[in-house]
Amino acid sequence: MTETRSRTREYYNSTDADTFYFEVWGGEDIHIGVYEGENDTIREASRRTVETMARVLHHREVSTRILDLGSGYGGSARYLAQTLGATVTCVNLSEIQNERNRTLNSDAGLAEKITVLDGSFEDIPCPDASFDVVWTQDAILHSGDREKVFHEVDRVLAPGGEWVFTDPMQRGGVPPRDLAPVLSRLQLDSLGSIDDYKIYADKLGWELLGVNEMPDQLRRHYQQVHDDLEARSADFDGRVSADYIVRMLAGLRHWVEASRAQRLNWGILHFKKPA
Repeated sequence: MTETRSRTREYYNSTDADTFYFEVWGGEDIHIGVYEGENDTIREASRRTVETMARVLHHREVSTRILDLGSGYGGSARYLAQTLGATVTCVNLSEIQNERNRTLNSDAGLAEKITVLDGSFEDIPCPDASFDVVWTQDAILHSGDREKVFHEVDRVLAPGGEWVFTDPMQRGGVPPRDLAPVLSRLQLDSLGSIDDYKIYADKLGWELLGVNEMPDQLRRHYQQVHDDLEARSADFDGRVSADYIVRMLAGLRHWVEASRAQRLNWGILHFKKPA
């Protein structure tokens, strides 16, 4: 296991992170939300992201085999199984999140439709050409080798398969030093960019089906998470360490500041593997 992968796994397995992400960040859906109204909650906006992404897949048949990479608590997998009738395989690094995912699947009566595997998107524990769709939300930024993730997705996608994903990204031309506070918190050297991802896809011969850039949603989401955590911090006394809350609030502010400075990007990318 690489150092980056090990750090990420350890972080998301921690009690502090598990409690924060499940209770504050969005519950079943722990990714950036799409906000429409001033009073949208994190959970409402996060579910809207899932719905927005899923619209590009409605041409798929009910027998569609979907791989959810970096699946978190499995909210997207359950939505896809329920609305598209798909069978979904979740691959996620955190065993703690995966256990909660399995419990929620069972509670929803979806245990037969969704398989949850412990694993990494840099070394996907699935056979070649075994999925029609790969789905990823705000996960591959954590990879130390994002181009390798593209190769792994290409390996497990069947010919003509599609990859729809979101990711917090840096804008093209932004030097890493301008993102130092954000990168330091993540313990990364860089973020990906739309240009990077297009280059990786071109090398594989993939077709770009769509890019929906929504950088303002990143700023809104991180501000909302910051404000909610700050308002509720007393509720976590004894359940989330004070040091974690202080560091998380500071980290969220860095994301908001970098976004306001137009150094960050976020959106939905959609690629297709050649048939």
